[in-house]
Amino acid sequence: MGSRRRGSLRRFIRCRLRGNDRGFGSVEFAVLAVVVLALIFTAIQVGLYYHARKVAQSAARQGVEAGRQFGASEDDGVAQAQRFLNRFGASVQDASVSSAGSTAEEIRITVRGNVATLVPGLTLDVVQHADAPVERFTQP
Repeated sequence: MGSRRRGSLRRFIRCRLRGNDRGFGSVEFAVLAVVVLALIFTAIQVGLYYHARKVAQSAARQGVEAGRQFGASEDDGVAQAQRFLNRFGASVQDASVSSAGSTAEEIRITVRGNVATLVPGLTLDVVQHADAPVERFTQP
């Protein structure tokens, strides 16, 4: 029985010295799969971030357009931006809308929120604003 062990040990050593790579393809595939999945998740996360930015920017623009009309107020702009977010803003979580920074001549709507993420514990914030002059009636 001792010679059998030595024989199998010798065969094992000869296979190793000859460069037998049996089973190594599975290891390469496992490592490569992790890298490819990380790249795919990164691309999806970047897409989610830019989508959330565009939604927040669109909500701010909608609010500014509603709030700058003749006879409208800052509250009308905030309400319109909030309605837009309620309808289209699923990618902007915990969104808040404010009109801080507005004056009598200019309205400014700011939208803040968090981006939906694929990685637990990762928080990405999005802040977008829009501003425009308030429409006023003037004598010619």
